[in-house]
Amino acid sequence: MFPEYDVIVVGAGHAGCEAAAAAANMGSKVLLVTMNMQTIAQMSCNPAMGGIAKGQIVREIDALGGYSGIVSDKSMIQFRMLNKSKGPGMWSPRTQNDRMLFAATWREMLEATSNVDFWQDMVKELIVSRGTIQGVVTGMGQEIRAKSVVLTNGTFLNGVIHIGEKQFGGGRIGEKGASGITEQLVELGFESARLKTGTPPRIDGRSLDYTKMEKQEGDEEIVGFSYLPVERIKPQEQRACWITYTSQEVHDILKTGFEQSPMYQGRIKGSGPRYCPSIEDKINRFADRDRHQLFVEPEGWNTVEIYVNGFSTSLPEDVQYKALKMVPGFENCRFFRPGYAIEYDYFPPTQLKFTLETKEIRNLFFAGQINGTTGYEEAACQGLMAGINAHRNAHEQEPFVLQRSDAYIGVLIDDLINKGTDEPYRMFTSRAEFRTLLRQDNADMRLTPMSYEMGLASEERMELVRKKMDEVEQIKKTLADFSVEPAAANEYLSSKDSSPLVERSRALKLLLRPNIDLKELCAEIPELKAAIGDVHIHSLEQAEIQAKYDVYIEKERELVKKMASLEDLMIPDSFNYDKLTALSMEARQKLNKIRPNTLGQASRISGVNPSDVQILMVYMGR
Repeated sequence: MFPEYDVIVVGAGHAGCEAAAAAANMGSKVLLVTMNMQTIAQMSCNPAMGGIAKGQIVREIDALGGYSGIVSDKSMIQFRMLNKSKGPGMWSPRTQNDRMLFAATWREMLEATSNVDFWQDMVKELIVSRGTIQGVVTGMGQEIRAKSVVLTNGTFLNGVIHIGEKQFGGGRIGEKGASGITEQLVELGFESARLKTGTPPRIDGRSLDYTKMEKQEGDEEIVGFSYLPVERIKPQEQRACWITYTSQEVHDILKTGFEQSPMYQGRIKGSGPRYCPSIEDKINRFADRDRHQLFVEPEGWNTVEIYVNGFSTSLPEDVQYKALKMVPGFENCRFFRPGYAIEYDYFPPTQLKFTLETKEIRNLFFAGQINGTTGYEEAACQGLMAGINAHRNAHEQEPFVLQRSDAYIGVLIDDLINKGTDEPYRMFTSRAEFRTLLRQDNADMRLTPMSYEMGLASEERMELVRKKMDEVEQIKKTLADFSVEPAAANEYLSSKDSSPLVERSRALKLLLRPNIDLKELCAEIPELKAAIGDVHIHSLEQAEIQAKYDVYIEKERELVKKMASLEDLMIPDSFNYDKLTALSMEARQKLNKIRPNTLGQASRISGVNPSDVQILMVYMGR
């Protein structure tokens, strides 16, 4: 019934969808297996993409030729660029999305990808022979063969849902969990553990009083995620979000349910997300705070359903309801469904290679929450990388790996493999030591050439990057050569509290002053705008950032070069760390477990200190 596939992807969440699309677009014959065709690319939690550091990841996915940026742009109901008051290394795009349109758009794009086949069933078993994956067995007993398999099971592996003292099996509310795979992988030598995540109640928006909340509008300028020209599909209008707050009274009501809380009664064994805690966790951890912010987010253009961001909980339904009714604007609220927690299996990611292939079984890849991450964006980028490398393995090509200095995606995978995680991992800008280089505005210039070379990014994408690079160089040259007369600039400089010119000055020198904006400067000096010519707004922004932050960018490039010297020092896979008694006991244990490929990787392993690295360098004659 089934041909042999190049790649089978198990699970059709954000990781699975990106994995299937990437492998198929590179030429592999792909089968996407999902338990429910109606929930492909489901936004299980909040109806939004991007945000701090996560927005950079979505832009990187897009630059590499993934679909998440395009889908987000096509389904957005609001756009905001966060952290604009800070330096460009911190700017982070975020969209509020129509939940149903997001999933429908993903499915349409996958169905339009000719190399992707679909099959609705549960995968209950893997076919493994001599340490190599051979395919999968489904719940209906179908044996399907493939050269590579990517597991993106999300929260479905032995998933258990908790609401107060109630608990029942499920991967999402209303959907059954998946069993069999964890048990088989453990038998094959893998280590598994449990994690927990949660979601807030969904509310009928018609029952809310928005006059008691703060309105949060989208940006006037909608930048979006995709570098492709998708302006035509960006919304002409935007939906507003709203902000309200809990109170001490709300907290006191919530505390009455703590005795029935699955978290405090020990029924949940897995660790929850540190940076997206439940409301009961926030009350405990931040006992000195008498209120917490809640974001009231619409779920789409044509629905009244509301997502209460910041009120994730697994307390009993009646406690959730009583407490939420005390929040300003929620006095008459009606529930669509209560919040709940979900506990699920994951596999500590130190068991993976940098390609996301498992060390234990050849051609088997893990991506998404199965690796201990949280968030759509973190899952999607892993799916993309796993899909790329599953394809390359199937066709006996060299692996594709991003370094920490290449992308946030490289930081994420490096963190997972070297440090592991015992709580849901979330990306932050602070995790990236080279964030001035890894900005959201230059992801296309960093990554599209790499992707184009290996056959994923399209010719259209590459041509746009070439044009952008040419325009940026042209703008920078014009700024360096163009002389500005005092009479043309002094009124503008005065409005910016900047000292007036007393003689002609180069435009570049003016631009380096605090608070001076290149777009404004061009508007004030038509001759400068004419000299620059008709260029894309993104090229103008890119030239301005490069000009203003050139010193900082160059410092980071020098640091990258220094760090790269350690990456060039290879460690043989058979290296015996136990014979180096000068190494700390913890370092020997960690090095033996992770088996780093290079000294650079060894230096980033938690528990390996600089003196251990020096000992390794000396022993290896460096």
